[in-house]
Amino acid sequence: MTMANSGQAVVDIDEAAGGGQAMRSPVPYVLNFTDLSYSVKKSGGLGCLPSRPSNRLASSADLPAAGPAGNTKTLLDGISGEARDGELFAVMGASGSGKSTLVDALAGRIARDSLRGGVTLNGEPLHGRRLRAISAYVMQDDLLYPMLTVRETLLFAAEFRLPRALSPERKLARVDALVDQLGLARAADTIIGDEAHRGVSGGERRRVSIGTDIIHDPILLFLDEPTSGLDSASAFMVVQVLRRIAQSGSVVIMTIHQPSARILGILDRLLLLSRGRTVYAGTPAGLKPFFSEFGAPIPDNENPAEFALDTIREYERQPDGAAALADFNAKWQNSSSSASTGKESKLMSTMPLEQAIAESVSRGKLVAGSGSGSAVSGSVPTFANPPWTEVWVLMKRSFTNTGRMPELFAMRLGTIMVTGFILATIFWRLDDSPKGVQERLGFFAMAMSTMFYVCADALPVFVQERHIYLRETAHNAYRRISYVLANAAVSFPPLVLLSLAFAVTTFWAVGLAGGGSSFLFFVLIILASFWAGSGFVTFLSAVVPHVMLGYTVVVAILAYFLLFSGFFINRDRIPDYWIWFHYLSLVKYPYQAVLQNEFRDATRCFSRGIEMFDGTPVGRMSEAVKLKVLDAISRTLGSNMTVNTCVTTGADVLAQQAVTDIGKWKCLLITVAWGFFFRALFYVVLLVGSKNKRK
Repeated sequence: MTMANSGQAVVDIDEAAGGGQAMRSPVPYVLNFTDLSYSVKKSGGLGCLPSRPSNRLASSADLPAAGPAGNTKTLLDGISGEARDGELFAVMGASGSGKSTLVDALAGRIARDSLRGGVTLNGEPLHGRRLRAISAYVMQDDLLYPMLTVRETLLFAAEFRLPRALSPERKLARVDALVDQLGLARAADTIIGDEAHRGVSGGERRRVSIGTDIIHDPILLFLDEPTSGLDSASAFMVVQVLRRIAQSGSVVIMTIHQPSARILGILDRLLLLSRGRTVYAGTPAGLKPFFSEFGAPIPDNENPAEFALDTIREYERQPDGAAALADFNAKWQNSSSSASTGKESKLMSTMPLEQAIAESVSRGKLVAGSGSGSAVSGSVPTFANPPWTEVWVLMKRSFTNTGRMPELFAMRLGTIMVTGFILATIFWRLDDSPKGVQERLGFFAMAMSTMFYVCADALPVFVQERHIYLRETAHNAYRRISYVLANAAVSFPPLVLLSLAFAVTTFWAVGLAGGGSSFLFFVLIILASFWAGSGFVTFLSAVVPHVMLGYTVVVAILAYFLLFSGFFINRDRIPDYWIWFHYLSLVKYPYQAVLQNEFRDATRCFSRGIEMFDGTPVGRMSEAVKLKVLDAISRTLGSNMTVNTCVTTGADVLAQQAVTDIGKWKCLLITVAWGFFFRALFYVVLLVGSKNKRK
């Protein structure tokens, strides 16, 4: 392994045999954007609240004033400029200036139909697969798994983004090089942490977040306010890291709200926006002559960036906003046209894009999907790895993260055990009597509905992972179907243990019949209920992205399922206009299955002789009176009925409860099928509703 020492340590894929080679200048890249304009319609009412405001694609803080059309808002208004490799390009502006919108436009996060203007890299249009393969977008939030270490987080990112043609050793070498580059060597084996677990510092978290997106050494790197929420020292370190990335041959474009003087000193190019218009484009050193000529000279002891932003805010309070400053900038740029000759020569010196990418890969840049050497062909691979590899890595990451939080499973197991213990002690050793039948029905209804309610704890899982999923799939780290399969596979093993725990706690304590075969079926139907319930809740978590609202919806729908399950009202008594809901009830099938499992023996008796009078006015009379009534019934029917004559068998109970329409094994299969059905719906929702683009 050899490492380039140009500021970013990268793994040389080709590994020249002779060792150190002479340093070569970076491959030239120029990202040009011309006359970018973007408008959105005003919202006509109260929309759904975003789950995390700082991660919205179009936040209210980033919306400039309404455009002249009255019913639209102009977010970008004819923005032009260029960013080059080796330079830090910073987009600045007050809240609502359009800076995040501009970066979204450059990163391909705005639908092509909605965006006017052009974006090119080395003179060629940039969009689609190629853009996703050679770029990375770092969101403002640090979206990381809390119980993974820094090294593990980057290693899993490498597994996703680097092609399988690279050996595990080379992937690890890339991770180690990136750890050093990000200045994370001392924290490499520290967990990320969260509110409940102490981990790395805020600045280190931000650098790890950046590292996960640049693991494939992208040519284009876009960042949304990477210094937000950090103290000045941490913010400066983050920007220093970004400068090293730029110097390694990447085009780095970032938004920044209000840089300190130290940060301003290491930025190469600035683009200041106000209400979607350019009010300054140039170097940080050019701020003083620009504002001096405008008539608002910057004092010597003032931070030029802070002064510029304060001046812009003052103008924005006026009816015309900063239009005067934007118009002056246009004249300033025209008057500086003599400098354009340098730009022309710079652009002319760039290679054709495919040739430039090929050269970058040959020098060690690990572009996703380039392991086979075909990264620059017309068909850039959409994904770096096959589906089975993605599923395995997703499973491994999830098991690693959750395995370090055993208290979560312990709480689920404790809930099931406590519920089972309560049910077992309430319904202790039920006898074969009419009351025993009713108590069994109550136990089964409570037990089966509990399986579904316990599954509600799966609701926050995807709600919390949603933004990680969006970030990773935005640049094709893995397929959506891989995420769905891995999610199902990871959730299944705990369900097996929970099913066994509940069955062992209740089956023999309640006095259920049938021996080993009935116990096995009881375990299977509980497991199927968990499977269907977790699939249903997972699907809802994708539809309803708010935890509290999701819990409300889950509890309400499960209550409806229980109501129509056949326990409160038999199937043959449900009105025709509601019978469809009976067959949609997830509780119906496991409830019916356990009833058939318990009462399937037609020779088993649950009511003998005078026991038939229990629960009737005759039941409150003396035994002698009951015997006389029984004798009268016997003479009327012409049969010999005694106190030992069986009146109600298991088959009679099933008929009375109207649960004979579907057999128990079919009920088991239908319950399992519901679980697969809801996971298929989960995939559809992810496919349709997670485009991660502005329209």
